Amino acid sequence: MGFFNLLQVASMPIIQVLLISALGAFMSTRYFDHLLSPDFRKSLNKVVFITFTPSLIFASFAKSVSLDDMISWWFMPVNVGLTFLIGGILGWILVKSLKPNLKLEGLIIASCSAGNMGNLPIVIIPAICDEKGGPFGRSDACHSNALSYASFSMALGGIFIWTHTYQTIKSRSLRYKALEAAGILKIPNKDLDANAETLLLKGGNNENTILEVPTSDYIGDTENQSIQEQDQSAVSKNRKESSWYRAIEVLRHFVAELLSPPAIATFFGFLFGTVAWLKNLIVGDYAPFAVIQDTLVILGNGTIPCITLLLGGNLTQGLKSSSVKPLILISIIIARFFVLPVIGFFIVKAAANFGLLPLDPLFQYVLVMQYVMPPAMNISTMAQLFDVGNEECAVILLWTYVAAAIALTVWSTFLMSVLS
Repeated sequence: MGFFNLLQVASMPIIQVLLISALGAFMSTRYFDHLLSPDFRKSLNKVVFITFTPSLIFASFAKSVSLDDMISWWFMPVNVGLTFLIGGILGWILVKSLKPNLKLEGLIIASCSAGNMGNLPIVIIPAICDEKGGPFGRSDACHSNALSYASFSMALGGIFIWTHTYQTIKSRSLRYKALEAAGILKIPNKDLDANAETLLLKGGNNENTILEVPTSDYIGDTENQSIQEQDQSAVSKNRKESSWYRAIEVLRHFVAELLSPPAIATFFGFLFGTVAWLKNLIVGDYAPFAVIQDTLVILGNGTIPCITLLLGGNLTQGLKSSSVKPLILISIIIARFFVLPVIGFFIVKAAANFGLLPLDPLFQYVLVMQYVMPPAMNISTMAQLFDVGNEECAVILLWTYVAAAIALTVWSTFLMSVLS
């Protein structure tokens, strides 16, 4: 397969995303009478979160994956987990090095760790199989395996995105809102970054936060000393209770995330995909409840267009008021499309050399490409849910998807030459 043919295959899904985003951007301007207004985008985002995304996850996974497949593909969950772990470490390094505004911390870590494991693999990987002279064998067999790999990848990505990434964005969004509610962010000329937050917050959580507030002039020295002693006593008591408190908070957050609509859909997708008699109830031409699966497919088909339109709608304001510096964008692109894929390539090659992977070269191709995917568009859904960094998220996704058109092509060409 020639370079320009591969360029067309790899870039078409990205171009589609950019075109739909541009439409969403125009729909939020006065030329379309502000059809995608901020209030409407927020309402539509909730519909995507509660209805469309769970439908897409369940319908794809229940249909395409069986128990035998999951057993033979056991390394794929490990690989997806490594993409989030290594990407999260890279994002954390960028945060500590660049010291961005607190609003951007969660977005940077999420953009480096959470790749688009859903719609892009489902479009790109089977399309490669359809090209004449491809390195992955017969077109029909390759296409069937590619759809199964991509569906399994999407389901696994949904688990990590709506647990790891969701918690990452949620925790930093709540900290940002806590500082905003306390009036700290309203201080003139205050660029709040990680160092400033350390000086402003004590105790590590919102409930036990102590703010350094200047004492009024009319309070005497004795009263000041008494207040300081009370504060020290409260801090000491909080430290003794912190271990149990944090453990309970972690467990509470984990349970809450498992009960989110996408996570519930993932669980039932696993259940119906692996239990044969349950799968036969809804999947197949003669399934008694096939209408349920068909309905979920219809709902799931609305996920990607809605998310992409919302991305474009947020972009209109983001280009005007976004605080994302070029250095941050360049750093995310380098980490996401160069450093992370290089590490992932050596991990997959090592696993193959130790005999941990199936002999199918397409499986190895999918594993490496999981490290190359641009940031998941669900990040914009989460930013919209917590109403923190919407415009900044749109700008990050815009430029990373532009860079992805080149990165996906280059890495695809390299992997095909290595694996064929």
